[in-house]
Amino acid sequence: MANNPPHVVILPSPGMGHLIPLAEFAKLLTTNYGVNVTFLTLDDSPQIKSFINALPDTITYIPLPIPDLPPTEIAVKRMILIVAHCLPFLREVMAKLKASTNLVAFVVDLMGTKTFEVAKELGVSPYIMFPSTATFLNLIFHLPELDRTIQGEYKDHPHLIQIPGSAPIHGKDFPMPFLQDRKSQAYISSFQICVRFKEAAGIFINSASAIESGPIKALMNMNSPPVYPIGPLVHDTNSEDDSSGCIKWLDEQLPGSVLFVSFGSGGRLSSEQFTELAVGLEMRGHRFLWIARSPTETEERGFFEVKSKSDPLLFLPDGFLERTKEIGLVVDSWAPQLAILKHAAIGGFLTHCGWNSSLESIVHSVPMIAWPLYAEQNMNAAMLAGELKIAIRPVVDEKRGLIGRDEISKVVRELMEGEEGKKLRIHVKRIAENAIKEDSYRSLDPIVNIWKNNIST
Repeated sequence: MANNPPHVVILPSPGMGHLIPLAEFAKLLTTNYGVNVTFLTLDDSPQIKSFINALPDTITYIPLPIPDLPPTEIAVKRMILIVAHCLPFLREVMAKLKASTNLVAFVVDLMGTKTFEVAKELGVSPYIMFPSTATFLNLIFHLPELDRTIQGEYKDHPHLIQIPGSAPIHGKDFPMPFLQDRKSQAYISSFQICVRFKEAAGIFINSASAIESGPIKALMNMNSPPVYPIGPLVHDTNSEDDSSGCIKWLDEQLPGSVLFVSFGSGGRLSSEQFTELAVGLEMRGHRFLWIARSPTETEERGFFEVKSKSDPLLFLPDGFLERTKEIGLVVDSWAPQLAILKHAAIGGFLTHCGWNSSLESIVHSVPMIAWPLYAEQNMNAAMLAGELKIAIRPVVDEKRGLIGRDEISKVVRELMEGEEGKKLRIHVKRIAENAIKEDSYRSLDPIVNIWKNNIST
């Protein structure tokens, strides 16, 4: 098979936040390097199916069977159970590809290290495509040391926590919920997953030195495994679908005049926080485009929570839409985020700080209001606002456990009209230009050369 094109199998964990960067990685391999890719999925939601159907024909797609699990399980635990359930089906698919193609590599994301045993059994090198930040990956490699040396919960640690290569960080900004309760099964399982990262033949990161120079340098100086920064990879379908009417509305607005508000496909606010956001936007009177999702009262936020199916517009304050019709647009359906962030009318982005959304904002030089909800988003927000200085982070009212309307109005004014907002725009534009010039994906050249020459890693 040595003369056949190298073949790579890619398996993302469930959820768009995992799917998008691994799909972009697959497209990079097929388009830029002529590598054949088989893309597997563990998610059969309509949103996922629609995304997969839009992938290039050069990528072969195979869905794996999904177990019937209770929808209320904690997201991390559910992912772990789904990955464990897929092993026999994965083994069957991989064995067939091993026999019929020049199968050189198997790539999973951060939740998929349990599958390494299948790859090793078949003599295929396992890799990780890390869909989050180099800062988070750096934390993962130092987690055993932190677990050994820090007593109690990280969120209660009285001092900033220093991780070599990264800016000091508050323990309360560690990824949640899985690193915030050290006695929980989620923490134990996450710790076990992280320890297996060292078994990878290599790790690809969706970032660039222009964005995270310190953590990337620290990771690349490790003895093993080798780390390849290949970002920023962002999803852009070049779709002209404007069924939401967002682009048409933006076309009528002045350049840089609109605040884009979106918490991603999985982000939900409580009913009280939803109201505070609405009132805060109305108080400020600034133009906004809000992609609204119906509120939820569940504590566990993520792709697997039980979500209300109610119309989000029903949760808005009485008369809100009428009073704000001249300055705002609230959309209760899918909207083309990349096309929105590209639009000249957009002057800022109120975001949940998912890494995909953060990179999209950076690439298009849009400064942010950092409003993290779950997973590693607190850590992302700390980096965006503190180290990179391309975002403003609202202050949470600890007594009420939410961000109040006055604070929302204040940060919107500062981002869109204030001196701080002007500085953030300069910073994000410079970072975007440097990241794009970097062409960091070329760090793939040596590993693809190894695959093409069928050299064992």
